[in-house]
Amino acid sequence: MAHGCGGAQLREAPSASEQPDNPLKGTGIPLLRKLCYAVGGMPYQMTTNSRSVFLPVFLLDVVQMKPFHVSIILFLGWIWDAVTDPMVGYAVSKAGRTRAGKLIPWIVYSTPAGLISYIMLWYTPLGSMSAASSFCWYFLWNCLLDTFLSCYHVPYSSLNMFLGGNDRDRDSTTCYRMGMEMFATLLGATIQGQIVGVYHAKRAHACGQLNDSDVHAGNYSAALDHNFTSPLSDTLHNTRRAYLISALVIGALYFLCCLVLFLGVKEQLAPLSKLDRIQVPYLTGMKMIVKHTPYLWLVFGFLFVFVAFQIPQGNLVLFCTHAAAMGAYFQHLVLILLFAATLTIPLWQMLLVRLGKKTTIFIGLSIYIPALIILSHGKGSFPVFVLAGIVAGTSLSSVYLLPWSMLPDVVDDFKVKNPLCTDLEPMFYSCYVFCNKFGAGLSSGVSTLALHFAGYQAGACRQDPRVITTLQVLFAPVPIVLLLIGMVLFFFYPINEQRRQQIQTELKKAAAESVFEDFTQDLNAPH
Repeated sequence: MAHGCGGAQLREAPSASEQPDNPLKGTGIPLLRKLCYAVGGMPYQMTTNSRSVFLPVFLLDVVQMKPFHVSIILFLGWIWDAVTDPMVGYAVSKAGRTRAGKLIPWIVYSTPAGLISYIMLWYTPLGSMSAASSFCWYFLWNCLLDTFLSCYHVPYSSLNMFLGGNDRDRDSTTCYRMGMEMFATLLGATIQGQIVGVYHAKRAHACGQLNDSDVHAGNYSAALDHNFTSPLSDTLHNTRRAYLISALVIGALYFLCCLVLFLGVKEQLAPLSKLDRIQVPYLTGMKMIVKHTPYLWLVFGFLFVFVAFQIPQGNLVLFCTHAAAMGAYFQHLVLILLFAATLTIPLWQMLLVRLGKKTTIFIGLSIYIPALIILSHGKGSFPVFVLAGIVAGTSLSSVYLLPWSMLPDVVDDFKVKNPLCTDLEPMFYSCYVFCNKFGAGLSSGVSTLALHFAGYQAGACRQDPRVITTLQVLFAPVPIVLLLIGMVLFFFYPINEQRRQQIQTELKKAAAESVFEDFTQDLNAPH
């Protein structure tokens, strides 16, 4: 039985004869539209993943900020980012439809501001800043970047529901999108990793020589002394410039990808959606969304899973440098992991079609556990790291693909059960992104706080054994526990393959009835 929409009255849909993009007339999504849409997802992934991997080590070892201050910037920045997503989602839902569409204008107008914010995040205005000034500078630009990326990503992810075609076309488009986003992650890591990796390799070499000389001299404490923590302090200016150059290159790609999206994608109406302003109050809409059971299982399941992946990712550079004796090779390890993830996206798409999405996600998450165990015990062995990195990258690609493939099924289930509640897609997607970003902020904050209490010294060539132990715990035991919790939550996720097909049948029936009613009303209306 269909439910109402919190007692709110929605604007009447235009009649079938007035709708330029009748959802029942769809014949699939053209390949060019799929590719242009997929390219539009690259800017967000390039910027967020480069920031996730390199910002902690940039602030700790290049800016030489205290770990406690870094943890505040990362945690509060992620919290701010998470809070803005539902607000942006509601603002997008309330926005009217323009000649360019309802969602695409948000993407276009937020791009210049996002570009400037990303570049300024890697720019240090003075050669030496006070601790307070440095904290305020990076905190401000980090929060601004999060805000403008939300204005880009929330409407972009919602756009997947308005490209035309059926659910299989939508899944195919998601596969293209995830493939391009993984390539973007690989590209961003390549650009930033190779440009700044030279500095980290030289520093690791110099630190190795310093440690050897201290050990031979019997002066272990000197390697931990802050006065000995900058063997390459004269190159800090060049290192900061390298980070800024990489940001400018990524910024140029950001602009080009947005241009491709704007020129190649046109919004299409979806069944039981009008791409119009919603008349539901914010709290009413949020209440209906959080009470939708399949959505809760999906969101909280991926919250734990995302944190399980984010903690090792955020600590990868530090783990390779201080715990695994692989500091000179970390950029190569990142590229291997991302390259494997990019190539295996089609594999997971094939499996989700044949086995169903729920079964596929269990397979993808299970192989991550042995990869973490091997990585955490493979100290100094590059071949072992390569093999484990390939397995971890394969698992990572499933986490990229499956959430965005499963979320539209949840939205369709909601639309079938609540046919009067239309155009809430941006709120669904924004709340989902909110939980992921909250998890990312939590993982970053907890990691840096743990390192702070363990005694991490910024820029030190050699860390206290407690720091090494903390990195090892953060890299394997903690993510594995979180991953197992997420898998338990997915066990209760109610939309299996049989239910998904039933939803599509009900959705098509409801859409046909809606079009017929609108057409009848148009015929009976006085002229």
